[in-house]
Amino acid sequence: MSESALSLAIQLNQILSLEFDALKGQDLDRFEALQDSKNSLLAGLTSVCPNTEDLQKLPEWDQLREELLACRDAHRRNAVLIERKLDAIRGTLHSLRVGDSGSSVEVYDRLGQVSRYIKGRGYQEV
Repeated sequence: MSESALSLAIQLNQILSLEFDALKGQDLDRFEALQDSKNSLLAGLTSVCPNTEDLQKLPEWDQLREELLACRDAHRRNAVLIERKLDAIRGTLHSLRVGDSGSSVEVYDRLGQVSRYIKGRGYQEV
């Protein structure tokens, strides 16, 4: 049982790596094509993985646990990349809507997110 779970986790990690490559290359068709495989692997892992107590107590599950942690980290990396690309798109759309109504400055808040501050106040805000 642990071998099948480990095999599925390794395959999932490979899919997540391919997703990252597709996201970096902005190949949304390839990204979408990977979703069915990823969902199948997740469903398989759900059915064969032990519960969290067993995963933490049994030494034979150490390798699986490490692989699942690597998958979690890869998923988070992909989510951050998607979020950054969405922020860039939102920023572009915002600048197209607002036009050149004032000089805008991008700054980072304390959470590392980009915030837009516009110097001065436009007539719409008054």
